[in-house]
Amino acid sequence: MIEFKHVSFSYEKIENRDGKNRPLIDDLSFRIEDGESVGLIGANGAGKSTIMKLLAGLLTGQGEILVDGLEMKKENLPAIRKKIGFVLQNSEAQMFMPTVYEDMMFGPLNYMEKREDAESRVDGILEALGLVDLKHRYNHKISGGEKRMAAIATILAMNPDTILMDEPTSALDPFNRRTVIRTICGLSQTKIITSHDLDMIMDTCSRVILLSKGCIAADGPVQEILRNRNLLEAHRMELPLRLQHSQPVS
Repeated sequence: MIEFKHVSFSYEKIENRDGKNRPLIDDLSFRIEDGESVGLIGANGAGKSTIMKLLAGLLTGQGEILVDGLEMKKENLPAIRKKIGFVLQNSEAQMFMPTVYEDMMFGPLNYMEKREDAESRVDGILEALGLVDLKHRYNHKISGGEKRMAAIATILAMNPDTILMDEPTSALDPFNRRTVIRTICGLSQTKIITSHDLDMIMDTCSRVILLSKGCIAADGPVQEILRNRNLLEAHRMELPLRLQHSQPVS
């Protein structure tokens, strides 16, 4: 279970049109139950990536964030980070070991998992994602799309309770995009996904939280929100591509 209670955050004050200052995240409250798959959507600057960083403990705001009953504070971060895996939007910032295999093994071994258990999981994940050929490749010699896939594999190797994914299909070709979608759909963990790829959100999530200027503009079933043309356009977004020429929509 994940819960935000009146959470606010600001790098610096941002002025509204009326000249008044507002935080980047403004008094945000929501709850995500165990096993839910939730899409965080919104225009650029809505606060999606900031929420993910707050949830991973990379930023500290005001208010209260709970992960399985643990409050997000310094002394609880080691326990919380065992529960959460974060696929960063920038794969370059996530892959730091020489090879894909070493990156995937780093987390499990750091958490004192038996090597044979970690190796078995790593091999299974590489097979499921079609990445066996990348296993012993050097990270600096693989393409951007391959790094994105390898970054996802690295987080899956840690077997977290909750997986955060920030734009997981960006920089992927159609084949790998479908592979990622199929993989996400097969995961039993709680999943929180940010993306401008609303077709992917429709395929992988049952619930959507629409953010606008650091606040929640809508929260509900994915089909209800992503079919609402007026709602999306009011917040600088468009219908998923598959719906743009279909009827009926709200």
